[in-house]
Amino acid sequence: MLTACDIMTTGVITVKKETSIKELAKILYDNNINGVPVVDDKGFVIGIICESDLIRKDKKLHIPTVVAVFDAVFYIENPKKFEKEIQRFNATTVNDLYTEKVVTVAEKTPIDEIATIMTEKKIYTIPVMDGERLVGIIGKADLIRTLVS
Repeated sequence: MLTACDIMTTGVITVKKETSIKELAKILYDNNINGVPVVDDKGFVIGIICESDLIRKDKKLHIPTVVAVFDAVFYIENPKKFEKEIQRFNATTVNDLYTEKVVTVAEKTPIDEIATIMTEKKIYTIPVMDGERLVGIIGKADLIRTLVS
């Protein structure tokens, strides 16, 4: 049975929180990849950022509906969500857009399990870990290439 270590890409391209959005877009485009892990100064994976994060950045800003009763203003939507949307809209670095909750797999994870994760969670870039050490990455192209061959 094939596992993550059989199909992963080992030369993993990473970025830091300080990487500009423009530089990130160039990295994704030049390398024809969907996403990259975000690492700290010690090389530990602290998040992930993908093309979909960049696309969401450019969507129209949704202004929440408010209701005014006497002198009070009530937001119909969650103010934290609105604040996050403002931050995303004004993003200039990876820090403003990356996802901190990273779904990872181990080297011995079977590819059918990886396919299930991608399908169910709609995650198409998955870091492969050996404990806390990043050893590879699997994108949807890696999985499709394996299924075709």
